[in-house]
Amino acid sequence: MTTTTPSSPSLSELNAMAPQAFVAALAEVFEYAPWVAETAQRQRPFASVEALHRSMLMAVRSRPLDQVVQFLCGHPELSAGAVHSGTLTSDSLQEQQSAGLGELPSEQAELLARLNRSYRSRHGFPFIACVRHYTRAGLFAELASRTERETEQEFAEALRQIGFISGLRLAQRVGADTALVE
Repeated sequence: MTTTTPSSPSLSELNAMAPQAFVAALAEVFEYAPWVAETAQRQRPFASVEALHRSMLMAVRSRPLDQVVQFLCGHPELSAGAVHSGTLTSDSLQEQQSAGLGELPSEQAELLARLNRSYRSRHGFPFIACVRHYTRAGLFAELASRTERETEQEFAEALRQIGFISGLRLAQRVGADTALVE
């Protein structure tokens, strides 16, 4: 179930907003990348939240490879250290806490740190997973498994996971819109 806040703009309201207001409303959907919302807003009006999300994903995928890798590198590692660092966005903090990453026993925190280093060393960007789709044990298994993949395959998977993460975040930010009928 998706929840929105009472102040969440509807899709109709987002479609009618000034560009700067649109970007401000959706800037955090993609981690440290308000340019995604800025690029997508040029495609308005959107007939559905799904169409908005597709436009935002296309904004990422249409960038040159080096810029997409830089975008991936802007994502935080999944770790106890990240949870306690004070540097996560509120979304990332909530997501990582929901997976219990802030309360890892020291040996699990160390294992996660080693797995993260191995992954980044092999692929050149941090491990990205929609933590809401995994148990804590599942995250550890996924990280170990995905480290062994070819980087091209893992690059595609990282973008797929960002699609899941951003889809959930977008659904939380856009309120119901009774004026739209699909």
